[in-house]
Amino acid sequence: MAHFLPKALVPSDTALSFKAISSDPVLTIFRQVLESFRFAWQALRSNLLRTTLSLLGVTIGIFAIIAVFTIVDSMQRSIKESLGSLGTNVVYIQKWPFVFADEYPWWKYFQRPDPTYNEYRLLSERLENAKAVVAMSGRGSVTMKNGNNSINARLSGVSFDYKEVSDVPIAQGRYFTPQEMEAARNVTLIGSEVAEKLFPNQSAIGQTIQIAGLKFSVIGVGEKKGAGFLEIGGNPDLRCIIPYNSFAKLFSSNRPSLTICVKGYESDAGLENLEGEIKGLLRARRSLRPTQEDSFAINRPEAVVGFISGIFSVLTFAGWIIGGFSMLVGGFGIANIMFVSVKERTNLIGIQKSLGAKNYVILLQFLFEAVLLAVVGGLVGILLVYLLSFMQLGSLDIILTPGNIALGTLVSIIIGTIFGIIPAALAARMNPVDAIRSK
Repeated sequence: MAHFLPKALVPSDTALSFKAISSDPVLTIFRQVLESFRFAWQALRSNLLRTTLSLLGVTIGIFAIIAVFTIVDSMQRSIKESLGSLGTNVVYIQKWPFVFADEYPWWKYFQRPDPTYNEYRLLSERLENAKAVVAMSGRGSVTMKNGNNSINARLSGVSFDYKEVSDVPIAQGRYFTPQEMEAARNVTLIGSEVAEKLFPNQSAIGQTIQIAGLKFSVIGVGEKKGAGFLEIGGNPDLRCIIPYNSFAKLFSSNRPSLTICVKGYESDAGLENLEGEIKGLLRARRSLRPTQEDSFAINRPEAVVGFISGIFSVLTFAGWIIGGFSMLVGGFGIANIMFVSVKERTNLIGIQKSLGAKNYVILLQFLFEAVLLAVVGGLVGILLVYLLSFMQLGSLDIILTPGNIALGTLVSIIIGTIFGIIPAALAARMNPVDAIRSK
């Protein structure tokens, strides 16, 4: 039939019919995609308000899902960075265990003795599976002074191997020497904010500060890091580190509890062997009978990550539920647009099919239009999340990752395909004669 119709009588919108009989399959597909894109663009422009309102559900749904994913990813990244300051392959020997439950059985652990410095020395000398053993203690807020300048910061007392288990970046000066540690000399490493507050417009290296009435010489200033979203141990820029023996001397009358930190080798089996070795030495040291429970806790920082990951899983599930309902509404909106589009172009579909257009060509044409509409709505939602990333939620940096962008786009494509397939199939199965006669 196409060979007998004058080309001038064929509507321009049926150009796809002539393209479909191209001998080159690659060109045919390319032209069909371009034609489908043109139809979709015309549908967007023909009734902009209707299309915008229909796509609003997809936009809100993609925004809800990707926003939750982006915030959760940003929080996890910040927490992992904070836990990185505690070191990897590290266990902490403490009085209180990490227990994440509705009711914390504190009465079981209240009578436990705190780890002691002698136990630290025992583990340091006897452990075979440890790369480093550290004694550490701290106070949350201690006033530090230099003349008229003062600041409250966290004070930590540590043994020499502290730099082996925790990140201690130094911008100026140096780390402690073994002699300074053993002799309990009054030397200190201070955070960048402490240095800026106590020594404005001058170098802190070689200067002295007062801590609890005693003078300490500043030998190093830490790199400026800023507080993380969940900074374990407080803001590293507001911290002061001194030798553990100096700390014990400073607070001899009211010494805070001691934590023993042990770094193992790079494997879970190595950590398990290390924990078993620690248990054996400490149980023997504390004269515990085989039937008695441990009077100490061996904690891993990974337990905190596991607990927080469970909370994030709930948040992610909630994001899918909220976004799913919004996308369901948006999907019905897309289906409505496509049914209207099929109705408006019934006559044109008949002309295309009479000129030789295959059913799959009509199907793909309308299906591509539905997918494009959904992707446009999804991209608007992703754009809103990107704008959200410029906001500062406390100390949390929100970063939209390429993975979340790809996820949002993929979900949009799936929604467009699901809700566009029925109108597209309806258009593809039309009888060309009945379609041409329709008004």
